[in-house]
Amino acid sequence: MDNPAGAAAWNSGESYDLYMGRWSRLVAARFLAWLGPPRGASWLEVGCGTGALSRTILTEADPASLLCVEPSEGFLAHVRTTLRDPRVRFERGSAEALPIDSASLDVVASGLVLNFVPDRERALREMQRVLRPGGLVGFYVWDYPNGGMGFIDAFWKAAAAIGIAEAAEAQRFPFCTRDGLLDLCHASGLGAAVCTQVEVLTEFPSFEAFWHPFTLGTGPAPAFCMNLPEERRAILKARLARDLGTDGAIRLPARAWAVKAAAVG
Repeated sequence: MDNPAGAAAWNSGESYDLYMGRWSRLVAARFLAWLGPPRGASWLEVGCGTGALSRTILTEADPASLLCVEPSEGFLAHVRTTLRDPRVRFERGSAEALPIDSASLDVVASGLVLNFVPDRERALREMQRVLRPGGLVGFYVWDYPNGGMGFIDAFWKAAAAIGIAEAAEAQRFPFCTRDGLLDLCHASGLGAAVCTQVEVLTEFPSFEAFWHPFTLGTGPAPAFCMNLPEERRAILKARLARDLGTDGAIRLPARAWAVKAAAVG
């Protein structure tokens, strides 16, 4: 994974779930409704993380089986204890070298992962390789370049305003747009891909509830936050409080781009 904050950014499934999982679950449900997968299919999820999409597949898509491949031992340990279903199994592995036979699955999906994979074209080719002819592939990523993940965008803007920001997701993942994703699909041989926008609302009951996940250290922005000296972190928190307010709930949009296509047989 592309991880400038170091390995610690991905070592705690519980912390990441508090930071991103609740919003991932919201967008996963809308993605699956749009994807329209067949019932009783054999599934692969590439990069299951803490299980947001996995759980939604199991509850909404009625799969015959679901194999989840994930590189982080910390995330696997978390999801194995929180998601128990006889249809699902978890394996450690890479999106760029899936430990799966060719032409063996009906549906391959990936949620909020592809931007962290160094060789994205190779990952998409791997997803196509393991699909049966006519199988369905679908994935989604946050619309980082256009501020689509509102609370992360607010964090990096505040950091930039006080002169401490490093490269934020908007700069690191410029391909996370409709055109960028369709170009990526074309380059990796995924023909006739369709792309749509999926949006949900992130809501925090208070500023402290907004700030707390950034102090858990798991994910790029939280890892950056917790690597700051305490004094600088306090300045960043104060700037965010000024920008967002502290008198009530904080509501910000979360927008993703979703892609689907049939594998070429």
